[in-house]
Amino acid sequence: MRKRSGKSQDLNQVAKSIVDAVSDEPEDEQESEKNPAAVELGRFGGLKGGKARAAGMTAEERSESARKAAKARWAKRDNK
Repeated sequence: MRKRSGKSQDLNQVAKSIVDAVSDEPEDEQESEKNPAAVELGRFGGLKGGKARAAGMTAEERSESARKAAKARWAKRDNK
Protein backbone atom coordinates (compact mmCIF):
# COMPACT_ATOMS: atom_id res chain seq x y z
CA MET A 1 0.00 0.00 0.00
CA ARG A 2 1.26 3.47 -0.87
CA LYS A 3 2.05 5.88 1.96
CA ARG A 4 0.29 9.21 2.10
CA SER A 5 2.25 12.38 2.40
CA GLY A 6 2.06 14.15 5.75
CA LYS A 7 0.73 17.40 4.34
CA SER A 8 -2.36 17.64 2.18
CA GLN A 9 -3.10 20.85 0.34
CA ASP A 10 -6.36 22.29 -0.83
CA LEU A 11 -6.79 22.11 -4.61
CA ASN A 12 -7.13 25.90 -4.75
CA GLN A 13 -3.78 26.31 -2.99
CA VAL A 14 -2.13 23.88 -5.40
CA ALA A 15 -3.60 25.75 -8.38
CA LYS A 16 -2.41 29.11 -7.03
CA SER A 17 1.10 27.79 -6.45
CA ILE A 18 1.21 26.53 -10.05
CA VAL A 19 0.02 29.88 -11.42
CA ASP A 20 2.52 31.73 -9.24
CA ALA A 21 5.32 29.47 -10.44
CA VAL A 22 4.66 30.15 -14.13
CA SER A 23 3.76 33.82 -13.73
CA ASP A 24 6.33 36.40 -14.81
CA GLU A 25 5.35 38.96 -12.16
CA PRO A 26 6.79 38.79 -8.65
CA GLU A 27 4.19 38.34 -5.88
CA ASP A 28 4.86 41.73 -4.28
CA GLU A 29 4.01 43.68 -7.42
CA GLN A 30 0.74 41.82 -8.02
CA GLU A 31 -0.87 43.02 -4.80
CA SER A 32 0.81 46.38 -4.16
CA GLU A 33 -0.63 48.39 -7.05
CA LYS A 34 -3.71 50.37 -6.01
CA ASN A 35 -5.87 52.68 -8.02
CA PRO A 36 -5.36 56.17 -6.49
CA ALA A 37 -8.88 57.25 -7.47
CA ALA A 38 -10.41 54.26 -5.68
CA VAL A 39 -8.27 54.91 -2.60
CA GLU A 40 -9.44 58.53 -2.50
CA LEU A 41 -13.09 57.53 -2.89
CA GLY A 42 -12.77 54.99 -0.08
CA ARG A 43 -11.22 57.58 2.18
CA PHE A 44 -13.94 60.08 1.30
CA GLY A 45 -16.69 57.64 2.22
CA GLY A 46 -14.88 56.64 5.39
CA LEU A 47 -14.60 60.23 6.58
CA LYS A 48 -18.33 60.86 6.44
CA GLY A 49 -19.56 57.36 7.33
CA GLY A 50 -19.74 57.72 11.12
CA LYS A 51 -21.51 61.07 11.02
CA ALA A 52 -24.04 59.82 8.48
CA ARG A 53 -24.70 56.69 10.54
CA ALA A 54 -25.19 58.72 13.73
CA ALA A 55 -27.54 61.14 11.97
CA GLY A 56 -29.88 58.27 11.10
CA MET A 57 -30.04 56.90 14.66
CA THR A 58 -32.24 57.83 17.56
CA ALA A 59 -30.66 59.08 20.79
CA GLU A 60 -31.29 55.68 22.39
CA GLU A 61 -29.60 53.84 19.49
CA ARG A 62 -26.58 56.18 19.64
CA SER A 63 -26.30 55.60 23.38
CA GLU A 64 -26.45 51.83 22.95
CA SER A 65 -23.84 51.95 20.18
CA ALA A 66 -21.51 54.06 22.34
CA ARG A 67 -22.01 51.72 25.30
CA LYS A 68 -21.16 48.70 23.14
CA ALA A 69 -18.03 50.41 21.73
CA ALA A 70 -16.80 51.41 25.19
CA LYS A 71 -17.35 47.88 26.46
CA ALA A 72 -15.32 46.49 23.54
CA ARG A 73 -12.48 48.97 24.17
CA TRP A 74 -12.30 48.11 27.87
CA ALA A 75 -12.43 44.38 27.13
CA LYS A 76 -9.48 44.77 24.78
CA ARG A 77 -7.55 46.72 27.42
CA ASP A 78 -8.26 44.13 30.14
CA ASN A 79 -6.93 41.28 28.00
CA LYS A 80 -3.44 42.79 27.64
